[in-house]
Amino acid sequence: MATTYNSLRNVLQELKSEHKNHTSFVFLLLTLVTIPLGYAVNNVALGLFVLSSIVFCKKENAKMTLILALPILLFTLMALSYFWSIDAQRTLKAIPKEISLLLIPLAFLLFKDFTKTQKEKILKIYSWSIFLYTIFCFLKATVRFAISGDSSVFFYHELVTKEVNAIHVSVYVSLAFFWFFTKPFRSLADKFALITLFVMVFLLSSKNIIAIFILLLLVYYFFYTEISKKMRLRNLIFFILLIIPFFFIGKIKQRFEAEFLSNTNKSISPDVVQLEDPNINVLSIKEAWTNEKFSPNDYFPGTAFRVYQFRVFTELIQEDAANVWKGFGLNASLSKLEEKGKDYNVFLGNQTTEGYQKKNFHNQYIQNFAELGIFGFLILLGILFINIKNAFLTKDFLHIAFAILMISLFLTESFLWRQRGVVFFTAFYCFFNVRTLLKPNKNS
Repeated sequence: MATTYNSLRNVLQELKSEHKNHTSFVFLLLTLVTIPLGYAVNNVALGLFVLSSIVFCKKENAKMTLILALPILLFTLMALSYFWSIDAQRTLKAIPKEISLLLIPLAFLLFKDFTKTQKEKILKIYSWSIFLYTIFCFLKATVRFAISGDSSVFFYHELVTKEVNAIHVSVYVSLAFFWFFTKPFRSLADKFALITLFVMVFLLSSKNIIAIFILLLLVYYFFYTEISKKMRLRNLIFFILLIIPFFFIGKIKQRFEAEFLSNTNKSISPDVVQLEDPNINVLSIKEAWTNEKFSPNDYFPGTAFRVYQFRVFTELIQEDAANVWKGFGLNASLSKLEEKGKDYNVFLGNQTTEGYQKKNFHNQYIQNFAELGIFGFLILLGILFINIKNAFLTKDFLHIAFAILMISLFLTESFLWRQRGVVFFTAFYCFFNVRTLLKPNKNS
């Protein structure tokens, strides 16, 4: 108890000290650590962050760069799309959710630079806060399991709620994990946090994030450590043996198995992978791309569904070539997806389950192209190019992990079309990239 009290007191003292040195330090930190919490809490933190940068702005601190201009330009295009949107009301309603693309870069433009020490402290406190959030999720799941006896409460959306989204939380957790993982020296508490976050990534069961997570671990071991070549092979074998058991845990195994089998065997044979309901027909990638009609009993695994959505996107572009340039308008493609869903006779939902036609493209690249046209697509590519280029220039592994996670995540999620997603991406994009342009700071 005394140790915990002393640790908390030290953190509070650090926050108080850094707040005196940089008035936006605490408010940026609050914006980051409240992302998994309720929207109202995060909105207040974001508002205070922006307000602090305006109130304490000094003319000599202002520094508009291409890094900051691109997110602002993307938001401007989103707002302008209202004037040509095919569903103006949906676009108008969606614009406020994207305001972080404007406000966060403006805040970074106005306030003075963070020192290297301040940035490290922000990453440290963010990572510990995600660890505490993970502990909270585990405790809540344990209580639910004790009441219901249902082990599914420890997996996927059930572990963090569908609103917060398991795939998105996987990214928050992965970034925190790599902060602990790359520490040169780890205390017992650090090691416990590292193991906890490692387990959390797998329990959240995002196939895409797990694959990238493992890839990043291997990259770090082979390119960022001082391990000799002989040790690398041994450590690789040990690491593989360590992660294999995770793929045999019931719910995780089921998600990977359904995805893999339906996307391979079904494409070349009449076998159908059955889920718990024998009436459910699991579709393959081939069927998602070629079937002229579907039935309400057809189930789209993750990859097959995204192939179906890409198919719909290509058809929409062919049917209306003008949208290659301007797009349908922010969030306005949903009406087109609903029409296509009805035409294809996909499962349209019931009283308890949302239908396939109600889901967006689940691909940020396609989402940008479909709704903001080729210019929205190119701006997104420009942002990602700058992000990964600067990551490799600085050789900062945490920045590299963030950049690769985002590029990969955007293939399977419309991450920027969710309020938590746009705050997370924009804040860390500015946080990591602005520093590559800073002059060396004597105080850092």
